[in-house]
Amino acid sequence: MKTEKAVFAAGCFWGVESAFRQVAGVIDTQVGYTGGKTADPTYKEVCIDTTGHAEAIEITFDPSKVSYAKLLDLFWRMHDPTQVNRQGPDTGTQYRSAIFYYSPEQKAAAESSKAALEKSGKYKKPIATQILPAGPFYRAEEYHQRYFEKNGGPACHIF
Repeated sequence: MKTEKAVFAAGCFWGVESAFRQVAGVIDTQVGYTGGKTADPTYKEVCIDTTGHAEAIEITFDPSKVSYAKLLDLFWRMHDPTQVNRQGPDTGTQYRSAIFYYSPEQKAAAESSKAALEKSGKYKKPIATQILPAGPFYRAEEYHQRYFEKNGGPACHIF
């Protein structure tokens, strides 16, 4: 089986992971930190907003079962992409909206989907989502992995 990876930041990673884990074709997920300047950051370091990392999810998926375009569609639907450095009550650069691409094809798909969303008129404010090359992804501490499955939490149904 051929797999691909996708990395998205859409606010607190717990709910984002919960939602993507429900998607047929998603093989695995892990939450962590990316897009910053510190190697191997801790949750505490990321939370005080000094490392530059975003809370993010790395998705391993089977492209024969779920397309990258479908993952992008779900990403846009699960958060407010017009908010800058926040989602809901969570504020700071670690909660920014971002797509981290691994290939020219992923970059083109992300840019195209963002442009389509902007053109749709769904939002009155501009889309703030960053589209950036994927860099190192640092796995978050174990207690953050599959947090809602382990601890209960809000249902994250987006489809």
